[in-house]
Order: sequence, then C-alpha cells, then structure tokens
Amino acid sequence: MNQTSPSFLTTSAAKRSGKRRRYPARAVIISLAAGFGLSAYPAFAADPVNGERLAERWCAACHVVIASQSRASADAPPFAEIAKRPAFSEPGLTTFLLDPHAKMPNMNLSRIEAGDIAAYIARLR
Repeated sequence: MNQTSPSFLTTSAAKRSGKRRRYPARAVIISLAAGFGLSAYPAFAADPVNGERLAERWCAACHVVIASQSRASADAPPFAEIAKRPAFSEPGLTTFLLDPHAKMPNMNLSRIEAGDIAAYIARLR
C-alpha cells in the first residue's frame, strides 16, 4: 500500500500494525457533510438595530419608519404595514431594495445594508 496516505484515512489498528488502510469514501462523506452544514447558514446575520438607523436616515423622507414619526409621503406605505403583509419575507425585501424601482430612489445600498433594513422591518411584525 501507499505509505504516504494521510493519517485521517487510516484506521488506528492499521496505524499500530504499520499497515495503512485507506478510506477515501469516509473522507468524501465527511467533506461533503461539513460543506453542506456550513452553507446552510448565512455568513452574517442581519442587524435590525443598524437597519432602523439606516431607515431613519434614508427612508423616513417617504415612509413612516418609527411609530413616533409624524410626517411621510401619502404614496409610501408605513414600514409596519409592509411588515404585516402576508407575502412579506426578509430575503424578498432585501432583493427588492437592491433593485432600483421607478417609485423609489436608487440609494445604492449594499447587500448587508438592505438585509439590515429588511430585518428591522421584519421586527415590526
């Protein structure tokens, strides 16, 4: 057998006896399981506190973003109303905010900023 096999591919009995037994399928399964496990989680969690700060700065001119806000455009729905829509989802709103629309100015938000605003709106449910 090949004496240069990595140690994680051999059994402890084979190591003691000096013989190496390869388990390539085990290594492949472990690698795949680790890869799938890591890809199921986002790299960063959205920050609703930062989302609120961004919304007050960029969105409050048109939308009611906090309950104590007294003025906003009649054409723009309040954030609390957006949050309570049956089809609301954070990923969907994040995508919407990243794509310029005729009724909204292009604010050139980063994906993280858009996600934070969406997390803040989700918190209003």
